[in-house]
Amino acid sequence: MDTFKAYRIHNDNNTIAGRIVDMTLGELPPGDVVFKTTYSSVNYKDALAATGTGGKIIRNYPLTGGIDASGSVVSSSDARFKPGDEVICTSYDMGVAHDGGYGGYCRVPAEWVVPLPKGLTLFEAMALGTAGYTAGLAVELLELNGLSPAKGKVLVNGATGGVATLAINMLGRLGYDITAVTGKEAEQGFLKEIGAREVLPRQSIELGSRPLEKPLWAAAFDSVGGDQLAWLTRTMQTQGLIASFGNAGGIELKTTVLPFILRGVRLIGVDSGYTPMPLRRKVWNRLASDLKPAHLDTIAYTIGLPELPAQFEKMLNGRARGRAVVKLE
Repeated sequence: MDTFKAYRIHNDNNTIAGRIVDMTLGELPPGDVVFKTTYSSVNYKDALAATGTGGKIIRNYPLTGGIDASGSVVSSSDARFKPGDEVICTSYDMGVAHDGGYGGYCRVPAEWVVPLPKGLTLFEAMALGTAGYTAGLAVELLELNGLSPAKGKVLVNGATGGVATLAINMLGRLGYDITAVTGKEAEQGFLKEIGAREVLPRQSIELGSRPLEKPLWAAAFDSVGGDQLAWLTRTMQTQGLIASFGNAGGIELKTTVLPFILRGVRLIGVDSGYTPMPLRRKVWNRLASDLKPAHLDTIAYTIGLPELPAQFEKMLNGRARGRAVVKLE
């Protein structure tokens, strides 16, 4: 039976930590499709889960981390997939309650599996991963609510994060006028390189205190939450759209109903975990075509399993940039 390496997360007397171990296919959880993992990725949720930061995310221990994976099918009891097919598996219970992408093989339910769309490689699929899928889903949802480049400026908050950098790249490709907000002044050149027309240092923003401030943005993509999301609700144009997909700045939202009833602002939650499969496939097909970022080689870089702890630390300390793609041996 094949033996492979996996980054396994353990709970030892309430101390959460990961380590590289040897596993066999027989140790994998039940599922219809077995695929050899080629790449995974590192998301903020992975860092929280692997370190026990921010509450309980993993539901059973030990568990192979990684909420994303791409690879080639080895065996399948579902007729939709056959050996050799290249596939993507992200979200659902991956890396949370089901062994995830930080192992040399995955066995998962067929309902979680997306065929790799034409136009994407397995590496590019993980350079996107849950972060890219979330960004693409946010674009899709806002466009379904009427967003277009003609409506005005689009703000991307927390701009150097994985979802945000990919959103900037996608929006730039579609012709949007993008303003990026970041607390990392040294990254202004990088953000303009990937598509931002303007970069605002977070320290320069005056949040204000009025229920409604000067209308500035046609849309906003927010990974921060907290006070900054409240500020966004107050500074949206009439019929403005906000995509909310993160809480790095806090989970509470203190605002009033006035932006919603006087300006028609719409706050749209983006849940990438359990998207219905027809919409999931639609977004992945867009990620391989009109939403495919033009600067993936600038945004993404490769690491190995031994480098995961350092990458988690960077993420949790706000020092990460772009997308770390994990190459499985």
